[in-house]
Amino acid sequence: MKQVLQSLRDGRTEVADVPAPRAAPGQVLIRTERSLVSAGTERMLVEFGKGNLIDKARQQPDKVRQVLDKVRTDGLGPTLETVRAKLDQPLALGYCNAGRVIEVGAGVTGFAPGDRVASNGKHAEIVAVPANLCARIPDGVTAEAAAFTVAGAIALQGIRLVGPTLGETVVVTGLGLIGLMAVQLLRSHGARVLGIDYDPDKLALARSFGAETVDLSAGADPVAAAAAFSRGRGVDAVLVTASTKSNEPMHQAALMCRQRGRIVLVGVTGLELSRADFYEKELTFQVSCSYGPGRYDPDYEERGHDYPVGFVRWTEQRNFEAVLDMLADGRLDVAPLVSHRFAVDAAEAAYAVMGGVEPSLGIVFAYPAPTGGAVPPEPHRTVRIADAVVSPGKAHVGFVGAGNYATKVLIPAFKAAGAGLASVASAAGVSGLHAARKFGFAETTTDSARLFDDAAIDTVVITTRHDSHAELVLRAIAAGKHVFVEKPLCLTDAELDAIEAAHAARAEAGAAQLLLVGFNRRFAPQVVKMKALLAGVGGPKAIVMTVNAGAVSGGHWTQDPAVGGGRIVGEACHFVDLVRHLAGAPIVEARRTAMASASGDTVTLQLAFADGSIGTVHYFANGHRGVPKERVEVFASGRVLRLDNFRSLTGHGWKGFRKIRLWNQDKGQRACAAAFVDAVKTGGPAPIPFAEIVEVSRATIALAEGRA
Repeated sequence: MKQVLQSLRDGRTEVADVPAPRAAPGQVLIRTERSLVSAGTERMLVEFGKGNLIDKARQQPDKVRQVLDKVRTDGLGPTLETVRAKLDQPLALGYCNAGRVIEVGAGVTGFAPGDRVASNGKHAEIVAVPANLCARIPDGVTAEAAAFTVAGAIALQGIRLVGPTLGETVVVTGLGLIGLMAVQLLRSHGARVLGIDYDPDKLALARSFGAETVDLSAGADPVAAAAAFSRGRGVDAVLVTASTKSNEPMHQAALMCRQRGRIVLVGVTGLELSRADFYEKELTFQVSCSYGPGRYDPDYEERGHDYPVGFVRWTEQRNFEAVLDMLADGRLDVAPLVSHRFAVDAAEAAYAVMGGVEPSLGIVFAYPAPTGGAVPPEPHRTVRIADAVVSPGKAHVGFVGAGNYATKVLIPAFKAAGAGLASVASAAGVSGLHAARKFGFAETTTDSARLFDDAAIDTVVITTRHDSHAELVLRAIAAGKHVFVEKPLCLTDAELDAIEAAHAARAEAGAAQLLLVGFNRRFAPQVVKMKALLAGVGGPKAIVMTVNAGAVSGGHWTQDPAVGGGRIVGEACHFVDLVRHLAGAPIVEARRTAMASASGDTVTLQLAFADGSIGTVHYFANGHRGVPKERVEVFASGRVLRLDNFRSLTGHGWKGFRKIRLWNQDKGQRACAAAFVDAVKTGGPAPIPFAEIVEVSRATIALAEGRA
C-alpha cells in the first residue's frame, strides 16, 4: 500500500510502498478514501526535518541537554549512534482520515466491515486505528468533508475549554484550518466572534462565516479592535489558534480580555508570559490537549476503556461524533476550506505547495478505490525489498519487531555476526520497512506468521513488547526454529513452565534447537575479563551492582504488569543474570526490599548462592541522569574489581591487572549476537545454558511479585 513518510534527517517526503497493517485487538482496519493535511503540524515537521543539526538543536534545547548527559556517561560514539538512529527513523505523516472499515479486531463493538468512519489515521491506503479514535460518518457527509473531523475536534475541544455562553464575545487569533472551523463552531454556540490574521483571503472566509475581522497586514491594532468589538468592556475569551514563536499573541490576548477573562491556547506560540498581564485581571489560561479527554491515555486509546458519559461527557470519540453531526446538518461547512486536491501518489507535490509561495489552506489527498468487484482484494502485507539469498550452513534470521532497540542494536549486531537477514515483521509496517531498507532484509511484513511458516528461516529473533514474548517463543519452538528473545523471556511462572516443558519435549525428540535470552552483559569484554580473573579465586564472593535506572512514568507500558511486567521483570532481570554469572553458582535465595512508591521500581534485590556467595542489586529510579547508569563491584579474597558503566574496569589486589578503559561503552550486545549466531551455524551449545536462563527468569518473577 502507499503511505506518506517524512525523513527527520533531511525533511524529504516520499510516498513509500509499505505492508498493510492488521487490526490488532481493540483496533479498526480502514481503507482510506480521503485524508486531510494538517498544515500547521505537518509544515512544522517538514521544516524541522529540513533544518541542519544546529537548527534542530535550537528547536529542542531539552534534547540537547540529554545528548550532552549521555556523552558524559556513555561516550561520544554510542551517543552519536543513538542520535543518528533517531533521525534515520521515517515519520508517518497525517492524522485526519476518512474511509471504510474492512476489518475489526478482537473486542471491538460498534463497528462492522463496510461502515464509513472518520479517524485519526495516517496518510496511508490502509490504517489500523484504535476503536475509540473512530466515529461513524452520517449519511450525506462526503468522505472529503469527514476528513476534516479530527481537525474540527481540535477546534471544538478548545471551545469547550473556553466555555462560551450565548452572546459572549470571543477572539480567534490565527485563521488557519482550525481557526476558521472554530469561528463557525463559536457562531453555532451563539457567540460574537472577532477573527485576527494577516491573510486577506482567510479574513474574507471568516467574514463569510459571520465573524468580524482584524487585518494585521494592513497595520490594524488588534487590541484596539477588540476593545471596540466588546463595547469597551474587554472580550470574554480569546482562543489562540496561531502558530508562531512570538510571545505577542499571548500578550495581546491578555490585553484584550475583560476582568477574569479566559484564554485558551490551541496552537503553538511563545509562552514567556507577563505576570502583570494575568495578575491584574485574574485571567484564566489553559492549554487545550488535542482532540479532547482520552488523548494520550493508553487505557482509553489503546485498551478501549471509555470514560463514563455521566462523568466525562465529551471524549475524543464523542467530539468526533459532534463534529460529524454538525457537518451533517450544515452548521459546519468545510467545502470553502479546501484549496487543493491531490492523489496520494502526488503527496510530494502537495507538500511543495504547502511550503511554497502559492496560497494554500485545506489540502486533501484522494486514494484509489479498490478493484476486484464485490469482494475487495486482500491487503498486501508483505513487501519485497531484494532477492533473498539462501546459503547452506548460514543462520537465516527473521526478526519479529523493529523498534528502537532492534534497529539500533540487535539487527546491526546480527548482521555483523554474519546472519542472513531474511525478513523483518512489524505491526505498523513503517518501522519494518525502514529496517529492511537500512540493513538489507529480503522482505518486510506485517504478518509475523510468515516467519514461523517459512522453511528457509531457521532462526527467529523476538524484540516485541514483553507480554508477547512467551507466545512467540512457544511458536518458534513449535516451528522448529532457533530463537533469540530480547529480555525478559516471559512474565509469569505459568508462561515459564510452558516454555520449559516445550523446550524439554523438543530436546527429548532429538531437536537441536537453541534458545537464548539477550542477557548481553555477560558478553561485555570487561565482564569476560572479570570472569577470567574470578576463576582463580577460592571461596565465596560478595557482589554489589548499583543501577541508576532513572524514573519512568507510571503510565508507561513497561510499568503495566500485564504488558511490560514492571521494571524488575522487564529490565532488572539483566542485572540478576549478571550477578548470577559472576557468582558462578545457582541462586538459592532471593529477597526484595522496596521503597514505598506507586511504581515500586526503587528496590534492593538480595541474592544468595549455593557456594556461599552473596549478591545485591540496587535498582534505583530516583537518581540523576547525569550519573552513569551501572556500576558493578566484586569483593573476593582480599581483592576488589570495580566496573563503571561498562567503560572502565579497575582491579585492586590483582597480580598483573590494574585497569582497562574503553573509549566507548560496550555492554556486549554484539558479542552476545555473535556467540548465538556461531552456535546456530556450528550446532554448538547455547551461549547461556537453558537451565540458567530458567533459573534467572524464575527468580526475577518471584522478586517482582514479592514472593522471593
